[in-house]
Amino acid sequence: MAPNQPNQPDQPDQPTQATGPGRAAPGRKATPALTVLDQSGVPYQVEAFKPERASAGVGEGYGQAAARALGADPDTVFKTLMVKIDGRLWCAVVPVSRNLDFKAAARAAAGKSAALAAVTEAERATGYVVGGISPLGQRTRHPTLIDSSAESLPQMLVSAGGRGLDVRLDPRDLARLTGATFAPIGRF
Repeated sequence: MAPNQPNQPDQPDQPTQATGPGRAAPGRKATPALTVLDQSGVPYQVEAFKPERASAGVGEGYGQAAARALGADPDTVFKTLMVKIDGRLWCAVVPVSRNLDFKAAARAAAGKSAALAAVTEAERATGYVVGGISPLGQRTRHPTLIDSSAESLPQMLVSAGGRGLDVRLDPRDLARLTGATFAPIGRF
């Protein structure tokens, strides 16, 4: 297979891959997140999977199921949550293996309280649907916190702006592109 060419999986359950810049997953349109990555020139890899294959099993959340569908360590797959900290919308990026620690997020943002934003507010503010919210290319740029566990990773997976579409990139590139701060905001 030639470098930077999409992987053609033998089995339909396997994730498809494409390497950027300029490479959306096979059969997929570019998303605002991928456009940001293409314009930035940072290296990244798109990984697509069938969201219905990642439907949650018993005791398993969507993020854990997505990690399983991607064949990735859940500590390297991150979910994007929109939270209200003292009434202001923030983007919180935490591993799917952890929950967001709302008190820690509020402290990291120099705030007093944090709560999950309503689905409609998160979708309206980001331009993405829940389950496909990316920290990149949001309709309105929001202050962003990334769990500090990402700092030690060579690469992490985050939503590329669509359900069943993730992007693998260096956490420091994500932080730079989003203006994010690394903080211990995840808890087991």
